[in-house]
Amino acid sequence: MHVLLVLAHPLPDSFAAAMAATAKTALEENGHSVDLMDLYREGFDPRLTESERRGYFDMPFDSAEAKKEIERLQAAEALVLVFPQWWFNFPAVLKGFFDRAFAPGVAFLHDLDGGRIRPGLTRLRHVRVFTTTGSPWWVVRLYMGDPVRRLLKRGIVTACTTGADFRMLALHDMDRRKPHHLHAHLQRVRRWVSALK
Repeated sequence: MHVLLVLAHPLPDSFAAAMAATAKTALEENGHSVDLMDLYREGFDPRLTESERRGYFDMPFDSAEAKKEIERLQAAEALVLVFPQWWFNFPAVLKGFFDRAFAPGVAFLHDLDGGRIRPGLTRLRHVRVFTTTGSPWWVVRLYMGDPVRRLLKRGIVTACTTGADFRMLALHDMDRRKPHHLHAHLQRVRRWVSALK
């Protein structure tokens, strides 16, 4: 299976980078091909351009400005996202990846009669998300309503794929975790991606 592994963290020695490296190694050990898209290292510009926004409802949408990222997304049978949650949301660079690469005619198709959008990422079968938060689990889930999970599962995966299997693993209280907690979490990441078929 071909996997697009997207990392969104500015620090190359971050725990997010360690999760991405663990996932990549485990996937490759299990015979999958992995395309690591490190948004910061690659200098991805998250800003939707004026021409992209003005042409959002053009048929076909002109996706030339994010062509490289779009081609990599379209080639994927599985998408693995690795990122921290800041202010109960995505890092800006990852939000920009969704804005620019999950484009009309790519991730979804407009219904020109005003109906619901139709999924465009029909090749994508699995979505795995590995994330961290500084907040305790109960703040994220009970107080905030787990906004990142809801946005990904209901707003992106459901709208853009034809039933891709979505699973998300979050490490809460990140800033208070001890080395043995971090090691155990990396082992969970390894098990999760090793189960992909």
